[in-house]
Amino acid sequence: MNNPNYQKAFFLLSVADLSQLPPDEGREVAIIGRSNAGKSSVLNQLTQNKKLARVSKTPGRTQLINLFGLDDTCRLADLPGYGYAKVPPAMKRKWQILLDNYLRSRECLQGLILVMDIRHPLKEFDQKMLEWSQQCDLPVHILLNKCDKLTQSAASKTVREVKTALKNFTNEIHVQAFSASKGKGVKELRACLDGWFTS
Repeated sequence: MNNPNYQKAFFLLSVADLSQLPPDEGREVAIIGRSNAGKSSVLNQLTQNKKLARVSKTPGRTQLINLFGLDDTCRLADLPGYGYAKVPPAMKRKWQILLDNYLRSRECLQGLILVMDIRHPLKEFDQKMLEWSQQCDLPVHILLNKCDKLTQSAASKTVREVKTALKNFTNEIHVQAFSASKGKGVKELRACLDGWFTS
């Protein structure tokens, strides 16, 4: 299987319920993060398409699972981000149930890209996602985004601290510094995705 061409990514559909998802076949990688972690910017940088995922000045706009096709068999799933979004508690609970069911039941899911702000890593929501991923034995690639806001030594220190904090997890977890605005770390991210889409 050839590596997917991320620059050919296209919007597939948005779903509010798992029953609306495309058939559970092929390979899917989900991307998730707190609403202000820069998830949409990461997607746009990965695909070199500034218009692919809507970047909003109001965090929490992604309230559905948005699916993007890479080719006939590979997809990226942009999962709802929350924790910062000003939405009613009932809506947050609905999102949690949707996420939990998706992560537990989606057979074609190969891995999870978890986006964090490098200045505020491992918040409660991030910890919850990591616990879910461990229960599902799902590999996780953590992007410590906005590393351009820190010096290189401070960014490296945070990467080391996050790796140390996660050493007791039993599922596969990788951590890297990333900058969606500067394009730093894109090659490493694509290499991870290539492995999940083609292994």
